[in-house]
Amino acid sequence: MSTLGIVNSNPEIKDSIESIFSKHTECKKDLLFFKEENEILEFLKYTLPELVIINFCDPHINIDNIIAQIQNDKWILNFGIIGIFDSAGEREEALLKKYKNINVLVMLDRLWIKSHLVKCVESIEQNYQIIFQREFTKTFLEGASGHFILNNDLMTVPLYAGIGATILSQRGLINPDSKMHLQLALNELIVNAIEHGNCAITYEEKTKSLEDGVTSFDLIEQKCKDPQINAKKVFFSWDIKQEESAFVIRDEGNGFDVKAYIEKMKKQSDYSLHGRGIRMAAKLSHKLKYNSKGNQVSLIVNHDKSVDSEVPAGFTKEKAIHVKAGDVVMREGERSDSLYYISSGAYEVIHNDKKVGSLSAQDIFMGEMSFLLDQRRSATIKAVSEGKLILLTQKTFINIIREYPHYGVFLSKLLAKRIMRSNDQAAGAINND
Repeated sequence: MSTLGIVNSNPEIKDSIESIFSKHTECKKDLLFFKEENEILEFLKYTLPELVIINFCDPHINIDNIIAQIQNDKWILNFGIIGIFDSAGEREEALLKKYKNINVLVMLDRLWIKSHLVKCVESIEQNYQIIFQREFTKTFLEGASGHFILNNDLMTVPLYAGIGATILSQRGLINPDSKMHLQLALNELIVNAIEHGNCAITYEEKTKSLEDGVTSFDLIEQKCKDPQINAKKVFFSWDIKQEESAFVIRDEGNGFDVKAYIEKMKKQSDYSLHGRGIRMAAKLSHKLKYNSKGNQVSLIVNHDKSVDSEVPAGFTKEKAIHVKAGDVVMREGERSDSLYYISSGAYEVIHNDKKVGSLSAQDIFMGEMSFLLDQRRSATIKAVSEGKLILLTQKTFINIIREYPHYGVFLSKLLAKRIMRSNDQAAGAINND
């Protein structure tokens, strides 16, 4: 995503965006600003961007008219949006409700542009599949699932929690007013996974740091100077079903005694800084459950049936396949009459008994080359973790392309990215020889 389109006429916001991207050399972008309606639509129609920033509170651009034209054009509907709004004049929940039919991934208060925008762009790029999941899951299946892998960075936590909550709000599965509550609950649980799970910050240690004026950001930064702690990840996933949605947060720490911790919290005031995340999540969810080790928590949210929900696009629900580490998904040389949509999991690609690549949810599809070329499988693909795949038959996929021809353009871009990645890997191997 070398080019980043920005719909905005506000000079202060323009200066802020240009300033922060100029300072982040690791996130290089060709920033293109648009304020005229014809220029905006031409950019969307012919550049087919994957990610766009829109200032939804720009009084000098007819945002509603642009959005209406986007919704009526299948060719340009399928891109991700980072929305900018002004909390002094607009409520995030109201904007998400108003623009629920377009692919808003994150709503960012203009006050957070300098601190959060680049991290937001980086997080979306690292989880490339989230841009397209809204449209794909509407087409392929009634539910949806997703998976993020997070570093121990508190700055990114609101972004991931926001994406998780926004998905339910935009689909009409929860009341938009409940979106912020769910986001706060997810935020607190992810923070707990980083602080107490991966970084092993104890109750007493956090108490002392707070008394000494040391922030959680500083304490985590100190802990992550240890390479072993810094390497630990937080795994954040969700699974949307007909009646409820489940969010699962797992860390790579040693866990904790859940029963003893809950008993300790019962003796604390509701205003205590300790245990705030668990108390808040328990109040805002319909069920909160930890595993026996204490390093994984599941938050269950019942869907609000009083809210008008988004109806899938008309295709029957395809077969979901749950795999575990070691399972062989496809074998080299076998006939190919299907491909897979990668919902979650990590997979290795093996050719002639050698590992030649890897796949994850970011790759969107698996087995598309032999499927499209009507050839036998060119490699064996084996799961290296638990995962979920959606089996798409040839008939289903061809019908989808006929109904949604813009998916054909997307698939071409996806294959081009794969080729570029293979070229980069080959070049790196040559340079290392």
